[in-house]
Parts: sequence; C-alpha cells; structure tokens
Amino acid sequence: MKSDALVVSIGLSVAIVSVEGERPSVLVVGEESLPFGPFDPAAHRTMEGGLRKWVGEQTGAELGYAEQLYTFGDRGRHLPPGADARVVSVGYLALARQSLAAADARWQDWYRYFPWEDWRTEKPAMIDRVILPALRAFVKAAPDAGTQRLRRDRMHLSFASGTSRWDEERVLERYELLYEAGLVAESRRDAGLKPDAKLAALGTPMGFDHRRILATAIARLRGKMKYRPVVFELMPPFFTLLELQRTVEAVSGIRLHKQNFRRLVGEQGLVEGTGRFADTVRGRPAELFRFRPDVLLERPAPGLRVTAKR
Repeated sequence: MKSDALVVSIGLSVAIVSVEGERPSVLVVGEESLPFGPFDPAAHRTMEGGLRKWVGEQTGAELGYAEQLYTFGDRGRHLPPGADARVVSVGYLALARQSLAAADARWQDWYRYFPWEDWRTEKPAMIDRVILPALRAFVKAAPDAGTQRLRRDRMHLSFASGTSRWDEERVLERYELLYEAGLVAESRRDAGLKPDAKLAALGTPMGFDHRRILATAIARLRGKMKYRPVVFELMPPFFTLLELQRTVEAVSGIRLHKQNFRRLVGEQGLVEGTGRFADTVRGRPAELFRFRPDVLLERPAPGLRVTAKR
C-alpha cells in the first residue's frame, strides 16, 4: 500500500569564513554552493560531529570554531515544488584560517555575493543607482496601502534611505527584501523564470538557498563580534593592531577610526603586547599583540562594539 507521508531528510550546511589581509572569504564547492551533506543518525553521534566529518572529507578543511545558526526548511530548497520529499537543513557558521586540500573547494570573497554590503571605501554606488529605484517600484506595486507602508519601512531600515542609518547587521533582511522584490537571481530561478542579465550586478547567485544561509552567517558574525571575542578565531597567534583593525573592518564592511579603535581595544583589555615587533621594510616596526584569554573570566560580554568612521 502506497503511503502519502512526506519524506523529510536532514541536511547540514556550513558557511566557513576566513579573512586573509582585507579579504573576507567563504569556502565554496561545486557550482557556488556552501559545503553541505546529509546527517546520518546511524553513523553520526551528533549533528556537529557529522558536519565536521564530511566537511573534512569534502573540502580538506579542519573546522575550528563552529556554531549552529538556524534551521532552513522552505519548500523547494533542494527539490522542485510538488516533490514527495523535503530537505530540512541545519545551518552552521564556522571560522577557519585558509588551508584546504580538495581541488573542488575554493575561497571566494563574500562581497562577490553581497556587493552592497561593503562600505569600507564609500557607499556602494549600486544602492542609489540600481537597488533603491527598483525597491521604490516594488513599494509602488504593493496591492494595498498597508503592504506599501510595510515595504517602504523595510526599504528605509534595510538600505539606509530616508533618515535611517546603515546597520551592518541587517544582512539577512536586505537579502530577503531583494529576494521578495525579484531583484536577485535566486528569486527568478525559484519561481521557474528565465535568468535576467540585468541582475548580474546584484551579486553572484549561489546554489539552492545558500546565499540566504551565508547572509545569516555574516549577520551573526557581525553582531556577535561586538559582545564576544570571536574575531580572534580569524587572527594568527600574533598580530599587529592594524591587522586586527583591518580584519574587523573586513568582516563588518565599514571603515573604523584608527585611534578610536585602538582606544576601544585597550579599554576592553582584549589583547596584550608581546614585546616583539613585526618585520617591516620601511617605517617604524609595529608591536605584535596576542589575544588575552583571561578577559573571558573578567567580563560576561567582551567584544568590539565598533562604530563606523564618519
């Protein structure tokens, strides 16, 4: 007798993040996808254990810090609508230093997928030139006044239009608004529509719903480094204060005031000098610092509450 029960399988997806110099990167495999694979309840004692096992096999990367993000279960994520199965994926964020062996795994700049998120030099021109005009049209096309007002508020909060200020943590809200407005390639693909070449400027699409998972990971990391010292998972054992600042800027997508940043680091007691100095070709050698782990015992929320340079 045929059963009408829906088959649900559990997958594991991970955004593995690294920073090299001033380039925040994510590890991708295949056709612009995050590493992902099935959870086998018979073989894997825990979900995280399963994640670490197959990520090592698939990418050659050994995960260090990892945390669970969210459970993604939208219909049609991995299978077409109407399929008699459903894939629910548990998403993770992992932090690593760049090293891998598998030929199919490669590091990509995460601003390749979210070009509107990088404000380190200036406000990305595409926001005023492409995104806001398209979103205003999306607002105008709302079916009723209430929906129009909601769309307008989301536009202002997400993209700092009107009197709103840019909030670097609203990565997921921005992507979901663009998706709903049909302004990213995934929204057309998921609706069964043909690709639109005009959307190429709004970031490289990813497989399945992996750009949404990556947006969730970036937002989590940007928010968490303000109250936990997770940024040091991305740093070598010894570093200069300028290298630390550039890493924080790379992740947050905003430029920081040098003296204010150094004062904040000093006040938070996050690092300690080593008495050693970095090799330099010219100029005054910079002192090397290291993370001070005792700060975790001294305060419940040590982090870097950074403010953009104005």
